[in-house]
Amino acid sequence: MPAAATKPKPTQSTARRAVPMELPFAPMQKRPLPPGRPRDWYVTHNRRLKAMRLAIALLDSGVYMPNQARNETIRSTAELIGVHPPSDTTCHMVRAFMRYSR
Repeated sequence: MPAAATKPKPTQSTARRAVPMELPFAPMQKRPLPPGRPRDWYVTHNRRLKAMRLAIALLDSGVYMPNQARNETIRSTAELIGVHPPSDTTCHMVRAFMRYSR
């Protein structure tokens, strides 16, 4: 049988199926934040860090587009990786990180 007559097996994209997440074997060492900043700076800084962690976890799990990341999806991912459930503002920031990462 000629090679052109055989059809290759279709593969399934990771966007259509869940990819098991591999948790890091050791968390990074936390460093203290610089003193003397206004409280709003610390709140925004920690919110950005949390949003980045969630965006990375979503990308690792196969959620590549911001419209796929609903608040429920983001909150279930937060529970999976062990962070407190994010607010609506943080969920919006996660989608913004996914949108502008290209």
